[in-house]
Amino acid sequence: MQRIVRSWVSLAMLSLAFAVQAQQPIIYPARGQSWGQQQTDTAECHSWAQQTTGVNPVALAEQMANSPPPPQQQGRMMRGAGGGALFGTLIGGAAGGHWGEGAGIGALVGTMGSGMRMRREQQQAASQQQGMKQQASGQLAIYNRAVAACMTGRGYTVE
Repeated sequence: MQRIVRSWVSLAMLSLAFAVQAQQPIIYPARGQSWGQQQTDTAECHSWAQQTTGVNPVALAEQMANSPPPPQQQGRMMRGAGGGALFGTLIGGAAGGHWGEGAGIGALVGTMGSGMRMRREQQQAASQQQGMKQQASGQLAIYNRAVAACMTGRGYTVE
């Protein structure tokens, strides 16, 4: 289970890193600014963009990395089958002593019910992850537009 959680966290970080790289503006020193000057201007523009937009890319990455993992699935099918078998046994016994048939049918129904609940929970978790990713992407786009505007104002070409 820990491996699955680590995989989800790694996937979230990788997705966010890819989104940041895909949206990050390319900056060219159009007025012959030195590399050192460009580094200073870039740092100051990142600081200004964070203050102006309220978006902190580092905090956003941490938030995505620490998002809740998908619901745990261990043992749920067995609990569903066991509960269904118990219920089926009682129903089968009450319906003329068919304990075994009732248990088998109950186990099957319980397993199917657990499987449907698990799929629904997985879909909800995936939908939540997608929503968080879209929100983070939108916030990063606004932040990067602010960085681009700042750098353009300092004489850089931004694409």
